[in-house]
Amino acid sequence: MLFKLPKLSYSYKDFEPYIDRKTMEIHYTKHHSAYTNNLNKAIEGTDMVNLSIEEILRRANIETSIIRNNSGGFYNHNLFWKILIPHSESTLPSMDLNEIFKKNFKSFDSFKEKFSEIAANRFGSGWAWLCVKNKNELTICSTGNQDNPLMLGIGCCEGTPILGLDVWEHAYYLQYQNRRLDYISSFWNIVNWKKVEENYKIAIEK
Repeated sequence: MLFKLPKLSYSYKDFEPYIDRKTMEIHYTKHHSAYTNNLNKAIEGTDMVNLSIEEILRRANIETSIIRNNSGGFYNHNLFWKILIPHSESTLPSMDLNEIFKKNFKSFDSFKEKFSEIAANRFGSGWAWLCVKNKNELTICSTGNQDNPLMLGIGCCEGTPILGLDVWEHAYYLQYQNRRLDYISSFWNIVNWKKVEENYKIAIEK
């Protein structure tokens, strides 16, 4: 089974002015495409060709760095594209989702503040995550490089990710240069909260 680059449900320019068209195009056609192709090459001829991407991630930390990096890169970007939505179509979190944020973080604004802080403080390249842990508990954490909370043995960040923010420089440098905080602030304008809530419901049912 070969993994495929997913089709996007929007165009590269749909996130301007928050993420510029060129960054979106390069991010998808170069970076995500490379992770996809390299993952397929790495698992070719192994027993992993018949596994789902989630199953690969759960054993990726004991495999080669090529499999670990590229399986994470493939999955992480798949999730990232799905939780984005053009600002013209965006809505606020539902009442149910707001209650979930209130239960776990006191308020939606407190959640955004904590998530933004963790994303800003990720040293070097990596991701910030909102995860479901212990059935329905939400936690915010960060991983380096293309590591993912589904990978076993990565410590406090283990869980099922329902929202992720790419803080590699390739995700924002053309537009924001070294201003990661501005990129993080812009991110909140294009989050698909309906998809995040859907991800949450799927995660708590597992």
